[in-house]
Amino acid sequence: MIKRVFLSLWLTMSFGLVHAQEHPYRVVFDLTSGDSLNHQAVMRWIKGITASHPDAELEVVMYGKGFELVMPGKSTVIEDVRVAMKNSRVSFKACQIALRSHKVEKDQLVEGAQTVPDGIYEIVSKQQDGWAYIKVGR
Repeated sequence: MIKRVFLSLWLTMSFGLVHAQEHPYRVVFDLTSGDSLNHQAVMRWIKGITASHPDAELEVVMYGKGFELVMPGKSTVIEDVRVAMKNSRVSFKACQIALRSHKVEKDQLVEGAQTVPDGIYEIVSKQQDGWAYIKVGR
């Protein structure tokens, strides 16, 4: 009887582990705020996720004033951003529409920050590809 229970538990746990491995850890963060507390939050999440799940793919899409996260001189977490950018599975993408509307040039962003034509479309595309969505805000 004990062997049956043990075997049943082992099979259930094994199936759960196999099932969990079928789903990659991919998250797109939606950042629209220039608020430093929001910037600190997203960087804290990135640090935590990459520490516990090194294979996770993370992308921060910035529109509105969210692109200030990757602006030296405006960002309070720019060194954390630089460290995170060393991980090829972490990316920071600023919306070109937002940059234009705020008269910001790509060369004003930290080296390694990328741009996308439309931040909202980038997020929608990621979600359609199965990425999880997290809105950064407080």
